[in-house]
Amino acid sequence: MLQRWGVYAALVVLTALSAGCATGPNANPKDPLEPFNRKVSVFNDALDDNVLKPAATGYRDYAPQPVQTGVSNFFRNLSDVWSTANNGLQLKGRNTAESLMRVVVNTVVGIYGIFDVATEIGLERHPEDFGQTLGYWGVPSGPYVVLPVFGPSTVRDTSTLPFEFATDFVTNHDVVAERNVAVVTRTVDKRASLLQTTDLLSGAAIDKYSFTRDSYLQYRRNQVYDGNPPDEEDLPDPSAEPATPSTK
Repeated sequence: MLQRWGVYAALVVLTALSAGCATGPNANPKDPLEPFNRKVSVFNDALDDNVLKPAATGYRDYAPQPVQTGVSNFFRNLSDVWSTANNGLQLKGRNTAESLMRVVVNTVVGIYGIFDVATEIGLERHPEDFGQTLGYWGVPSGPYVVLPVFGPSTVRDTSTLPFEFATDFVTNHDVVAERNVAVVTRTVDKRASLLQTTDLLSGAAIDKYSFTRDSYLQYRRNQVYDGNPPDEEDLPDPSAEPATPSTK
């Protein structure tokens, strides 16, 4: 089901781009699809208010803390597998080795990642995804987009969804009942981790859409450049020849 949603989201973005949903001469150049994005944000907010946030709040308030910690550790261990691959694709030797060691230690000693033994012995996490890998090799982020259900993204990150779903351990699990439980559990766990942040955002007297957009774009930029992004004026001209990979 989520694989179909990923493909659907990519098609939605392509349709919006072909429709040219620009906001006029005063449009934010990073967000030419703002009218479309705001409508999707309204849908996502309604879904979150009525389904995701209540489920996450109940999970946070009633699930025992050791269970919550174990669930989070388990899914982080799965994501560390692909972090290992993406660190390798970005030629980060030390990060690749540490990520691989984390997976081995937590899977074997930590009982499939339920216990984060690797962190306790000093093996640092180095989260990386395929969108970051494309950014490392000079692929521009493209316009900001808001995907139905999935939320903030960019054209570059959206283009990786089919690949990410095709290689996702959870959505490709053979036993349907177990897969569905795992998908729901991962979604609720992730939403629960964001409850405090979103509560603060909802209570602030700001344009939630603009704040979310600007924060997300800055966050992703920091991820691509490992927390040390260049100044905006130092970025290559998108119309110029492809830049060489960043040396981080």
